[in-house]
Amino acid sequence: METSPLEYVEQNRNEMFELLRRLVCIQSGTYNKQGVDRVGDALLQAVGEIPVRIKRIRNEGHGDLLILSSGPAGETGAILLVGHMDTVFPADTQFNWYREDEVKAYGPGVIDMKGGLVEAVFALKALDSFGTLARIPLRVIFNPDEEIGSPVSGGIIAEEARKSALALVLEGGGMNGDVVTGRKGRLGLEIHVHGRAGHAANPQVGKSSAILALARKIVDIEALNDVFPGVTVNIGCIKGGTAPNSIPEAAMATIDIRFDSEQAIADVKAKLDEIVNRLDAPGTASSLIEVGNRPLMAASDRNKKLFRIAREAGERLGIPIQEEFRPGTSDASIIAATGTPVLDGLGPIGEDGHSDREYMIKDSLIARTKLLISIIESCGLSLSSGEFIRRPS
Repeated sequence: METSPLEYVEQNRNEMFELLRRLVCIQSGTYNKQGVDRVGDALLQAVGEIPVRIKRIRNEGHGDLLILSSGPAGETGAILLVGHMDTVFPADTQFNWYREDEVKAYGPGVIDMKGGLVEAVFALKALDSFGTLARIPLRVIFNPDEEIGSPVSGGIIAEEARKSALALVLEGGGMNGDVVTGRKGRLGLEIHVHGRAGHAANPQVGKSSAILALARKIVDIEALNDVFPGVTVNIGCIKGGTAPNSIPEAAMATIDIRFDSEQAIADVKAKLDEIVNRLDAPGTASSLIEVGNRPLMAASDRNKKLFRIAREAGERLGIPIQEEFRPGTSDASIIAATGTPVLDGLGPIGEDGHSDREYMIKDSLIARTKLLISIIESCGLSLSSGEFIRRPS
């Protein structure tokens, strides 16, 4: 007797949490290639014998990237699922355990985003149990480097997104059942200041201290938080100098900027240029270097239409969801930049990601897997009828 996909999820609750435990207990910090690859191996083992085509893209410096395709997923028009295998925790972290109580599961990456990986695997297995998988064009990317901005996988994700009809990203959901239709953009910068070294004991009038110049700039850069609505600016790291008795010749700071409109980031960059080019200590010079960026994910009409499909699926299941514009970035930002409609935050619900307090609400793993399956089925029907959103050519 055929099992419906939703019944399959209920019947395999224990197996889902066992896979979650297995994945969380594999240390997979972004720079731990061996660990990230072990997560990939575990996912492939969990997929087992279901009919998916597997492509493994090898990487030397980071974990390998996996692409799974099912159904009539040709070159174009598939539903794209994206989830990352890496976590922010380094290989030597003491946060290397998994535990559960009646309500919550705890561990590194449990919501960011190994719970989302479990969802993807069991959505595939559940659809296959009902014979649906063969009829829905699905492509799944498990990537190794999202936590550092996807430098290895970003181009591949963008390429696959351009060929896809729509995309679903499995980052953790919000505590109020939120799913994400838009995200702020992120710009990562470094400010470098160069001065002139000298002995600190020598009399100095207007010494060329790189640290002094940088300190004055930092105060004004942080003050930009109060200037532009929708913009946050953070100095996250500073370095400089060599010894207490030496005038510092060089200093640098990292800058993280989040923005909700292209005009806002243009205004901030113009103000930054003023601050950087200003002479804040005699004989010093400063420069600004871009070291990373994630594009703005606007809450577009196409994303909102995809949200309505998700909300209707949730209503059928009795799972309330609501729309969120999230300040953090993800691979959904890369997808949105291609023009493909994308919905994010479809993973299980929890809090305190990127800390040793990270937890998941256990029931949300089951509910969100059911929601994901229903969204895939609804979008599959829309694709087959030719009614779904199409990107502008």
